[in-house]
Amino acid sequence: MKNLNSLTTIEMDRVIEMAWEDRTTFDAINFQFNLSEKEVILFMRKSLKVTSFKRWRKRVQGRSTKHQAKRDFSVGRFKCSRQKTITNNKIAKR
Repeated sequence: MKNLNSLTTIEMDRVIEMAWEDRTTFDAINFQFNLSEKEVILFMRKSLKVTSFKRWRKRVQGRSTKHQAKRDFSVGRFKCSRQKTITNNKIAKR
């Protein structure tokens, strides 16, 4: 387990960003930062203002996309069918 105090400022910002994202699971946060769901909740409680934490907690609680086992889709990223692919790192002119 990575100690919460040993996270750099950039890592802390990234954990908060990932926790707010709807499609980023707690498993992904655990894989990248070795923080369990309980530790992420504790970290968010410590890092956010009270009202921000309550808003985040209300948003996350019961959300199936935050838990890998509850997801009903396999692709974690939405891509529009009309979105063009970038080939060879060249952006097509319109």
